[in-house]
Amino acid sequence: MNPNYNETELQILEAARKVFLQYGFDGATTQMIATESGINKALLHYYFRSKDRLFEAVFMEAFTRMIPNLLKIFTAEIDFFEKIRAFVGAYIDALLQYPQIPLFVLHELKRNPDRIVQLIKSSGIRPEFILEMFRGEVGKGNIAPIDPYHLLVNMLSLCIFPFAAKPMIQGFIFHNDEAAFQEFLVSRKEQVAEFIIKAIKPC
Repeated sequence: MNPNYNETELQILEAARKVFLQYGFDGATTQMIATESGINKALLHYYFRSKDRLFEAVFMEAFTRMIPNLLKIFTAEIDFFEKIRAFVGAYIDALLQYPQIPLFVLHELKRNPDRIVQLIKSSGIRPEFILEMFRGEVGKGNIAPIDPYHLLVNMLSLCIFPFAAKPMIQGFIFHNDEAAFQEFLVSRKEQVAEFIIKAIKPC
């Protein structure tokens, strides 16, 4: 957690994460979060003002935890395909820990697209670095010629979509079996990575 937060703020953020995880953004209330954190609602509002600001703080905490790991993967001295496997695994693990993030992003993109773009930019993500690395791999002949923008978007969407579409996938395909759906999400780490690698391996 951000070292600039005091003990009460950390307590509220952890409670908010649990409540958002259980009820989603729309189902969660500030009263639920106050009760979970063991403080009164007035004190919660003093620190975070609104449910929106609380989710924004939880969102940024998740991103600041994810980013260093993801950047380490792409700067590591390992085989490019191992980077793909490590990135997909780390990204899906992060989404398993914070499954409400994709829905929050979609919600915010409809309501306030500029804010979500600024939030993501402020987290330290540099897509240009990743795109340049993809171009370098194509130039060396290590991967098939592919538009790096499509490769990056394909990787992200294959990881994110099951979380964003959980009600449909869990309800329609898994008949609302939560355990089966969670097992499916974990298996996506290997399935997505190998799907991408097969698609970009040079002929």
